[in-house]
Amino acid sequence: MNVRVDVMERLDEETVAAVLSLVEAAAETDGVRPLNEQATLRLRHGGATGARAVLIREGADLAGFAHLDPADPARPDEGPSGELVVHPAFRGRDLGRRLLDAVLEESGGRIRLWAHGDHPAASRLAASAGLTRSRSLWQMRRPLDTPTPDPVMPAGVRLRTFETGKDEHAWVALNALAFATHPEQGAWTIDDIEQREQEPWFDPDGFFLAERRDGTLAGFHWTKVHREGEDGEREPVGEVYVVGVDPAEQGTGLGRALTLTGLAHLRSLGLPQVMLYVDEDNHAAVRLYESLGFGRWKTDVMYSR
Repeated sequence: MNVRVDVMERLDEETVAAVLSLVEAAAETDGVRPLNEQATLRLRHGGATGARAVLIREGADLAGFAHLDPADPARPDEGPSGELVVHPAFRGRDLGRRLLDAVLEESGGRIRLWAHGDHPAASRLAASAGLTRSRSLWQMRRPLDTPTPDPVMPAGVRLRTFETGKDEHAWVALNALAFATHPEQGAWTIDDIEQREQEPWFDPDGFFLAERRDGTLAGFHWTKVHREGEDGEREPVGEVYVVGVDPAEQGTGLGRALTLTGLAHLRSLGLPQVMLYVDEDNHAAVRLYESLGFGRWKTDVMYSR
């Protein structure tokens, strides 16, 4: 059977639909989604400047897909980041390695690839190309039927909810400050937040801002509700989507208070459990979440070369 690899900057609607169908098939088989939210949104709405799609076809059928984001200008030596997936019906034919080789060629050899769920097959594929584990992202969870302490805000800080059309620029600036060392979160733009405002899950009533007396933002907790569950689950689950604090407020207890505020909100919606993502080596955050009853649920792994 004829196998062809194409590299494209823009995908037409028919190809996007085919990729999304492939992603759903893989998620159903593997029990974990192969693309993260950012890659999915860029697939649906168009990628960032310099983003590329790598597609592998067997005959007329789409057998595999990879998404590549350009290298972070602040960390050019790390190379592009991305994700790849092969349709379950086309596995066992060495197409994963051919797709990975195409990705490595397109990236110039330097690459950071996410493997969601830490599957052994992904580990073997990465090792075969000389990629090594460079980062681990934990998904942590806790039930919401057990109580948490009431949040106590630091002196001089009040809580309010996000106002669409007003708070975007201030939030993007604070997010960049709070996640200055984070390779993905800190790079969010106005387009990133506005895309999410168009998603059916977006709810400003679950987006909490901590504001100082002078009106500047000190921190935030953006919650999210997965109404149809996550990774093939059937019951809804809440998410501590993003918690960020101005570095000047670290040590004041603001991060804990914001986390507790979001948990109380998600509990009020009647959700059975809540999830969050945190880097394995972010020991301070892991300790905070463990103190609030969270435990590790699964792991996503980044492989690099």
